[in-house]
Amino acid sequence: MNELQAILEGFESSQKSGEMTFLATVVKTQGSTYRRSGAKMLMTNTGRMIGTISAGCLENDVFEHTQQRMSDGEPIVVTYDSTASEDILWGFGLGCNGIVQVLIERLEGESTPNAIAFIQECFHKKHLGIIATVFAFEGAVKVKLGSRLLLYPNGKIITDIKDPNLIQSLVADSQAAFANQKSRVNNYQLPLGSAEVFIEVIQPPTSLIIFGAGYDAVPVAQFAQALGWDVTIVDCRANEATRSRFPILCDVILSRREIVHKQVFINAHTVTVVMTHNYLDDLEILKMLLPSPAPYIGVLGPKLRTERLLEDLHLQGIDYTTEQLKRLHGPIGIDIGADTPEEIAIAIIAEIQAVLTNRNGNFLRNRNQPIHQCYESNSNLLLTI
Repeated sequence: MNELQAILEGFESSQKSGEMTFLATVVKTQGSTYRRSGAKMLMTNTGRMIGTISAGCLENDVFEHTQQRMSDGEPIVVTYDSTASEDILWGFGLGCNGIVQVLIERLEGESTPNAIAFIQECFHKKHLGIIATVFAFEGAVKVKLGSRLLLYPNGKIITDIKDPNLIQSLVADSQAAFANQKSRVNNYQLPLGSAEVFIEVIQPPTSLIIFGAGYDAVPVAQFAQALGWDVTIVDCRANEATRSRFPILCDVILSRREIVHKQVFINAHTVTVVMTHNYLDDLEILKMLLPSPAPYIGVLGPKLRTERLLEDLHLQGIDYTTEQLKRLHGPIGIDIGADTPEEIAIAIIAEIQAVLTNRNGNFLRNRNQPIHQCYESNSNLLLTI
């Protein structure tokens, strides 16, 4: 389970118990910070906290704001500046040399638009979504702090923003964020003022299909589930004992190589690992995976074995493109000197994560660019209509 999934479960639990619940979201960062925009923390009036927005430096102070400044239920934004010399005097001692802006809001189960319910739906239905949140404004703009626009994959929009100029620009920019899957902070110059908005891409959990049910597949499934990924095990030996070997939350499909293509669904958000230890099974599975939209196809075994699989597919009259081969990783995993099943599993999961985030899996000390994605920011000038 990842952090956001834990927050969703925590909110559901708090609603059942009648606790007052607050959500803190990092909406903007400048310079070096431990967490980036989109980091969230759920808090209840009883002091329970789920998730983090820093390395543990800000959480207690953010909770105090919920107790002292939010009796009217209205959202607030708190700014933490660790570039200032007063940082040490305040007692935060962040040491990150950056600025963090945090939106804090009280969650209402029936509010519209409801960001938490929207995220739950994106996770449940496994689709992307966009949440555009206003966290600062000036002038006579028809918005409130915390006003939102939600964009669904089918183009459906839900919003409580009343300013038509801002809505028009947010729809266009949210659609662009949906297409490039990159969150961003925008500053909109409007006829009657300005507004600053965090446009956040909500990604559903990664779907991982592991073809193979040996004991070395178990740690791969366990590490993937620790990241909150949805894991499916496909056992081409159709062995009933497989179900008891894997974590209870895994889906297990008992199949045969001749029919496996009818039993799995693969889309652009599905990553795959082939580790059946059976050459003929791997051949049939690879025949299915290469033309699929899966962004990652990992094949366990030495390089020569993978090359032989490709040669045999070619002899069967199956051609594969350069783009398809770019998605094929064999041998599988990054080079960490892995030997045990657990070490190999770490190498596999790390490689998949690197591919999904377009990284190369190198040492961070050798990286000359920022560690985290820098959210783009721009200023849109809207003319009076």
